[in-house]
Amino acid sequence: MALNRVNCSVFTFFLLQIFINAPSVVVCQSPVFACDVSKNPGLKNFSFCDSSLKISSRVDDLVKRLTLQEKVTFIVNKAGSVSRLGIPSYEWWSEALHGVSYVGPGTHFSNVVPGATSFPQPILTAASFNVSLFYAIGQVVSNEARAMYNVGLAGLTYWSPNINIYRDPRWGRGQETPGEDPLLSSRYGSAYVRGLQETGDSDPDRLKVAACCKHYTAYDVDNWKGVDRYTFDAKVTKQDLDDTYQPPFKSCVIDGNVASVMCSYNKVNGKPTCADADLLAGVIRGEWKLNGYIVSDCDSVDVLYKNQHYTKSPEEAAAVSIAAGLDLDCGTFLGQHTEAAVKGGLLNESAIDNAVSNNFATLFRLGFFDGDPSQQKYGKLGPKDVCTPANQELARETARQGIVLLKNKPASLPLSGTGIKSLAVIGPNAKAAKTMIGNYEGTPCKYTNPLDGLTALVPTVYSAGCSDTACGTAQLDDAKKIAAQADATVLIVGTDQSIETESRDRLDIHLPGQQPLLVSEIAKVSKGPVILVIMSGGSMDITFAKDDPKVSSILWVGFPGEAGGSAIADVIFGSYNPSGRLPMTWYPQAFADKVPMTNMNMRPDPATGYPGRSYRFYTGDTVYAFGDGLSYTTFHHRLVRAPKLVSIPLEEKHMCHSEECKSIDVVSENICQNLVFDIHLRIKNGGRTSGSHTVLVFSTPPAVHNSPKKNLLGFEKVFLESQMMQIVKFKIDVCKDLSVVDENGNKKVGLGEHVLHIGDLKHTLNVGTI
Repeated sequence: MALNRVNCSVFTFFLLQIFINAPSVVVCQSPVFACDVSKNPGLKNFSFCDSSLKISSRVDDLVKRLTLQEKVTFIVNKAGSVSRLGIPSYEWWSEALHGVSYVGPGTHFSNVVPGATSFPQPILTAASFNVSLFYAIGQVVSNEARAMYNVGLAGLTYWSPNINIYRDPRWGRGQETPGEDPLLSSRYGSAYVRGLQETGDSDPDRLKVAACCKHYTAYDVDNWKGVDRYTFDAKVTKQDLDDTYQPPFKSCVIDGNVASVMCSYNKVNGKPTCADADLLAGVIRGEWKLNGYIVSDCDSVDVLYKNQHYTKSPEEAAAVSIAAGLDLDCGTFLGQHTEAAVKGGLLNESAIDNAVSNNFATLFRLGFFDGDPSQQKYGKLGPKDVCTPANQELARETARQGIVLLKNKPASLPLSGTGIKSLAVIGPNAKAAKTMIGNYEGTPCKYTNPLDGLTALVPTVYSAGCSDTACGTAQLDDAKKIAAQADATVLIVGTDQSIETESRDRLDIHLPGQQPLLVSEIAKVSKGPVILVIMSGGSMDITFAKDDPKVSSILWVGFPGEAGGSAIADVIFGSYNPSGRLPMTWYPQAFADKVPMTNMNMRPDPATGYPGRSYRFYTGDTVYAFGDGLSYTTFHHRLVRAPKLVSIPLEEKHMCHSEECKSIDVVSENICQNLVFDIHLRIKNGGRTSGSHTVLVFSTPPAVHNSPKKNLLGFEKVFLESQMMQIVKFKIDVCKDLSVVDENGNKKVGLGEHVLHIGDLKHTLNVGTI
């Protein structure tokens, strides 16, 4: 007989229904919280339990009451308890990458809350280029997290999102990220964090749940040809660090007000990130003013001692990490060695005070020390608020908005629901369920796999074609037979977690095994149009299918979440007009053959033939480009307003009045106030189908400081009925949006010709001085 614990005081009626309808026994369990004055009235005498006081005062009062031994128990993820102060043990480690996850010991599912809404993996969500959607997902996830916390099934601190730049197509964790572009990653990270954290109150210091931006920094090699993340030393130029790798983290802290940043396993330029005072205390807390705590990736401090041999003793490892700015250890290492580090004179106790103060301040912001959560703002949320119809519909809508149409021969897609009498559905991912969820997953509310989604609309016949995604041997006979007879064929191929995931980088970027053979052979014999659906986290070299005239259409659907099958069917049969755009470059296999994953340089090197990385710098051929994506209708762009000249005012004695300057420093010069201009675009839906359109504005800066070929300045998602028009406005900040990073990491505005790109439009803008 199963035992499950819930909060009876809040959910009595819900529990009665469980008792009546379920055979398991439900035992009441309350959420974990401190300052329970109802059970211990004496706690009223402690200032840290007085919610009317400032958080800083409450933190100071609490820390002063703790012994060194007690303090040390609060710098590990399984935090200690102090019964004399009414503080229970708290588990910091929960995850919410794309929904409340069962990864990490802080969260569990039971018959009280058997599942949570599982959204697409971030790489597909990012393909929507819809900031309001990123925020809305965060709000839903935090509602469900709070609901689970209230019945004792979850914590309040979530180590998500992953905002690392997706630099290399072979990286197994690319699926977890918002893609390769710093601006898109920044907008995604800050919006998702705000959705998770914001309470809607006037007090910005209060948190709904606490998010964490990870993995800081330049982390994107897990396990490739014997190189693993635990020992990899990322050699990164100052220019690439500030231009590419750091912007999402900076935005997450400054724009998102994130409660935490997680340092990564790898070294950067010889130093473990979790022991680098310049990166932690200097940048995150010093320059960016983090209001929160810094946590290690799990066992990172242990790794820098045992694997990287960065220190001679474990006590030194503890001391150097905490002194660098680390506040919390995911693991037990700091709990085992910090006290000895203090007593051995390697670390001042004041550094421990600082760390536990940052950790406690986060819990105070969450209301953890305000007593019974049922009496607080989110105290009425419970099982009824998890997996609601609205939440599940948002998961389906997110998948629809992210799906990218890469190829579509005339009269191929969308298919007609009345014209298709028989649909052949083939491929190793046609019945994929858990594959759709990706990694860092939770138990979804339910699954709708692609076959079920399509079968709900038209009669289908199914053949796997391969026994699994590895596809050691293509099983062609049955698959060819049904394709030859059906009115249309949908081939659903790609990867799963056995091929790309954490600790599993790819060696090649082709479709696995004999999947290409399966696609080509089915395409040869198919009676009707052939729709190829790629389910993957990373980009693929599918040149063979792109060039095959028998492959009518190609869709990339990422790992589309619990409602992925329904979303795929919605797009294929035209109830949703695709509007997703690729958030990463799709390289040919020749790139993977030539370029080692370990080369962190973004910019090309003509001397060695190194082609560079991402659409901003890459000089080689692509299979598909960043921003590619088709629609079932045609959108036209017309530039309504944009300046042809922008003048930067300089002081009378500025050197650039007498000397020829190629750029202006935007930090040291006081030039940036009011240097803003507007771009107005008229977008018209010229076709017969309504739909959303993703407007991307790029610029090509002058060729100074080895600047990018192209930069994304902004993006907007607009919906237009057939033949309708809309003005879309972008506000461009010259110093922020048109600047580039020079070789020393300084921001400069290039003088001369900047070219704006919007769709097929190009507009030249000259930046000069006065």
